[in-house]
Amino acid sequence: MLATRAARRRSVTFTILIVISLLLMAFSNNALLRDVQNGIGFAFRPITGSIDDVAQGVASIGTALVEIDRLRVDNGSLRTENERLTTENARLLEIQRENEQLTALLQLRAGFQYQTAAASVIMRESSEFRRVVGIDKGTNAGIKVGDVVMGSGGSLAGRVTSVGPDSALVVLLSDPSSTVIGQLMSSAGKGEVVGQLGGTLVMQQIDASDAVTLGDEVVTAGVELGSGIRSPYPKGLLIGQVIDSRRNANDVVQTAYLQPAANLDRLEYVLVVLDYQGGLPPADEQPVDCSGGKTLPAGEQPCAEPTPSPTATPRASASTKP
Repeated sequence: MLATRAARRRSVTFTILIVISLLLMAFSNNALLRDVQNGIGFAFRPITGSIDDVAQGVASIGTALVEIDRLRVDNGSLRTENERLTTENARLLEIQRENEQLTALLQLRAGFQYQTAAASVIMRESSEFRRVVGIDKGTNAGIKVGDVVMGSGGSLAGRVTSVGPDSALVVLLSDPSSTVIGQLMSSAGKGEVVGQLGGTLVMQQIDASDAVTLGDEVVTAGVELGSGIRSPYPKGLLIGQVIDSRRNANDVVQTAYLQPAANLDRLEYVLVVLDYQGGLPPADEQPVDCSGGKTLPAGEQPCAEPTPSPTATPRASASTKP
């Protein structure tokens, strides 16, 4: 009974659907109905167009969000790569700069008349009272106390004051304890070049008759005294350049202020002169008395002439009264 009812209900529903389909097919060819459909479509066209625009906008926003996320990832990768390349470029530039400095020192070393040792600055003391640097070479490299130290271009930097097996301390020209006899290139005037903590060097005791010109270069005088005593510094090392001068019309001397040729506050590599002998020469090179058939020494100074013995000067006899 229940099965018969269900079958009847399905048959009725199927029949209704067939009838509706036939009616739709019949009315689809009706001109009036097509006009109504077109009118309804025209009326709703703005709405459907807006809906289409919104749908396209939503799709575009989604696409843009995906593209933005992709660009963000790509930008992060590019930024990381750019930072790596920047760091690598800076490292290569630093290597190039150091290589240029070392090449310049080696070229200077090849054309220098004295034996030298190249060293790196490993310590710097710029206190209120001292200007000292430490280098990574010592007695094992032949360095000793008193050796002259040069910077780039053959400029004078200072002298070794303390030395160990693999390190040494160098007092710079800018240290207040540093003094070197300098010579003006233009006039050959000489004076004492004294260090100052501010970096500027002071050239004192220049004869007032010597011309001091701004921009004039000052080199080590390399003065040699009698009895074979030599300057602690070789002759001709560049000390600095005149940037100012002071002269009082009533004084017999004048003062010049120098910009050091070496960048003393940024020394990285130096050359230490190993075989220059300053001060008193060795005993076998000191001047000797040439009298008695003695030969000349191997030093630069001639034989010392014996100092004549003083002779007694007779006194006039005192006059006596008759």
